[in-house]
Amino acid sequence: MNVAHTIERGRREYPQKPALIFEDTTMSYADLDICASRIANGLHGLDVGVGDRVALWLPNSLAFVFCYFGILKIGAVAVSLNTMLKRGEATFILNDSEATVLITTTELQDMLDQKDLPFLRQTILVDAPGDGLFLNNVLEQSAPDRAARSMHKNDPAALLYTSGTTGTPKGAVLSHGNVEFNSVAKVRHCGTTPQDKLALFLPLFHCYGQNAILNHGLHAGATIVIQRRFDPEQVAQAIAQHNITVLFGVPTVFIKLLQEGVDPDVLSSVRYCFTASAPMPLDVSLEWRERYSTTIYEGYGMTETSPFASYNHPHYWKAGSIGVPIDGVRMDVVDANGNLVGPGATGEIVIRGPNVMLGYWRRPDATAYALRQGWLHTGDVGYIDDEGYFHIVDRLKDMINVSGFKVYPAEIERMIRAHPAVGEVAVFALPDPIKGEAVASHIVLNNGHAAESEELLSFCREHMANFKVPQHIRFVEDFPKNATGKVLKHVLRAQYSHMRGNNL
Repeated sequence: MNVAHTIERGRREYPQKPALIFEDTTMSYADLDICASRIANGLHGLDVGVGDRVALWLPNSLAFVFCYFGILKIGAVAVSLNTMLKRGEATFILNDSEATVLITTTELQDMLDQKDLPFLRQTILVDAPGDGLFLNNVLEQSAPDRAARSMHKNDPAALLYTSGTTGTPKGAVLSHGNVEFNSVAKVRHCGTTPQDKLALFLPLFHCYGQNAILNHGLHAGATIVIQRRFDPEQVAQAIAQHNITVLFGVPTVFIKLLQEGVDPDVLSSVRYCFTASAPMPLDVSLEWRERYSTTIYEGYGMTETSPFASYNHPHYWKAGSIGVPIDGVRMDVVDANGNLVGPGATGEIVIRGPNVMLGYWRRPDATAYALRQGWLHTGDVGYIDDEGYFHIVDRLKDMINVSGFKVYPAEIERMIRAHPAVGEVAVFALPDPIKGEAVASHIVLNNGHAAESEELLSFCREHMANFKVPQHIRFVEDFPKNATGKVLKHVLRAQYSHMRGNNL
């Protein structure tokens, strides 16, 4: 088994069929496997071996895809970094994963300092022969053929970092078996065929873009139309130009397309729509059905489940539900003591199956806490209705979901507290009609210190990805707290509508 067998099969069975389309370039399945093989041979020449970590810090592009498969071909582990990370965030992940090779752009590399990266031996640049190997030279100097190494289903394939409640990211380790199971399940449940064309504008560094769209689409023998990012006008143009048939997104994507008023004729080729990563507002689903005569099918999962776990099926679509577990996966709801609860009763959603991660990279305590008695504890609160469909009502984890990106307040609070003027900080979620949720921050300044909201925003932008930067900042004298001193964030949320502070 090896995830890269997917593109090798494509090279054998339909070599000239388009696998990827990116801007003005079309890459066939044969060319995709040849490029991946050249990368694999190049990495082997750099003494990258089985289990070694190779980091991909790249925007959506053809290079991301063939480098990803080249890494997997030799049994190494692909570590995906969010391109919005800042220097300290990227340095932490590169060191935590002990990546020995980094594939990136000159612009991103310039943010790093080699002296802070003791494990990194080599950098490969995709855009210029600067301080590192040039990707084109690797491709030109490496052989075009290399069979993917046979791996066990439990061998690590990918390391995808998620923000942690402790304030530092954790690497979810996904195996070749996890990724393969996800691909097969998506093909089966979404009915994807070689005749389909999938739009891929969600980030490839994210589990949704990487597994739910890319690996799934290539496994089906379909064509993937890659865009650098989501832009409503460009997405609409791509759908019309390439006759895209499958549209995957997060709720924000569908909200934006509705707001743009995209003509139904432009989307006439789309036969299937799918959303995940954040709850889909019911009114949006209903408006989409009325305007475009297609249903947005909803799934549920997380990085830790590769990500597919449940599905709101076409044969019985239930509005407002995340559906039922996909084939081969079990889901249930438990109380605080781990006991099963009955239909209608709320509790924590737990999952088990071949989609569940191996664990968190070198975090035995975090792994043991998340994986208890064979079940992954999701931190999501929900219930099962009398027809067996699951519904999410809240979250146990203190997490904010910004357009599908998970943001943990502890991480933001730790960063803001590093500012010398800040004494205390509380970060929490506010509803946002476009992004689902927005990051809000209340700050208590140190005695004798003064600061403006713009100063703190600039500090945040310098040290964290833009989607983590608070949209709302208010300076307060104190926080509501319980008897143990814990900030009552639900009180802050309830009070926010009555406050008139610095709303940014």
